[in-house]
Amino acid sequence: MAGSARTNGRRTWRRQLHWFYDIAWFYDIAWFYGIAWLYDIAVVNTPRRHVMSPDVTDGKDRIMEFRDRKALVTGGATGIGFATARLLAREGAEVVIAGRSEEAGAKAAAALGEYGGRARFLQADLRDPESVRRLVEEASDMDVLVNNAGAFPFAPTAEQGLDAFQQLFETNVRGPFFLTAALAQKMAARGGGSIVNVTTIAAQRGIPGTAAYGSTKAAVESLTRTWAVEFGGLGVRVNAVAPGHTRTQNVSSMIGEESFERIGAEVPLGRLAAPEEIAEAILFLASSRASYVTGTVLTVDGGAVALT
Repeated sequence: MAGSARTNGRRTWRRQLHWFYDIAWFYDIAWFYGIAWLYDIAVVNTPRRHVMSPDVTDGKDRIMEFRDRKALVTGGATGIGFATARLLAREGAEVVIAGRSEEAGAKAAAALGEYGGRARFLQADLRDPESVRRLVEEASDMDVLVNNAGAFPFAPTAEQGLDAFQQLFETNVRGPFFLTAALAQKMAARGGGSIVNVTTIAAQRGIPGTAAYGSTKAAVESLTRTWAVEFGGLGVRVNAVAPGHTRTQNVSSMIGEESFERIGAEVPLGRLAAPEEIAEAILFLASSRASYVTGTVLTVDGGAVALT
């Protein structure tokens, strides 16, 4: 009898223990699903702002990053320049396109207007110091400067002509140098601004036929770092974007479409870049999202430089 009582007691204790664990398991499951339900209501189904910037939101409530700002894009009528001007206009900027061709520039400005942007064209030739001076006068109140215009007549070193060599350095180095020198001071006087130089991966790796061209862009990358130091304390940030092989009409015509496609296929991402992909990098560096970035060269090349 005593043994039977002890056995029944142990069974009762075990049943109570199982009952306790069953209750604890139930509460654990209920707690987990309750928290998950609250998270779904409070977070998942709540519209969220971009964490990168308080200035940008999604959907209909999106605030344009460059609203009430003015931006000058040299060489903004075609290619990377036009793609950049279009993004800036989309984000609310009043865009000034500068270039040599009045016809192409007027067409580009009109196209931006069709997208709902505000844009105007100023004719300017960066090879001409007087033309650069006039551009500074006519675009003196810019918040953003994109030094995109450039010449690129490629040639092997032994075949490089003097005239083309001078054209490269006048357009790619001297023009942006004095344009930046003037506009950076004006930006500083108004409290700050952002400058983005467009260079190339030919400044970072050896590419046959680009000795003179690559050296002009290497000079601009050096200027980027120096200007970042000189103007940083005045509230002006200076950065650069180094595009890789980008599908633009000018380069495709010079190299040949098929040859250019083969070059693009050799990079790790296996293709040429679209101008818009380079423009997105320029837009980022010009924006408040990059407020603590200066003196940097952002390489956008599909991994091409990584191969060297």
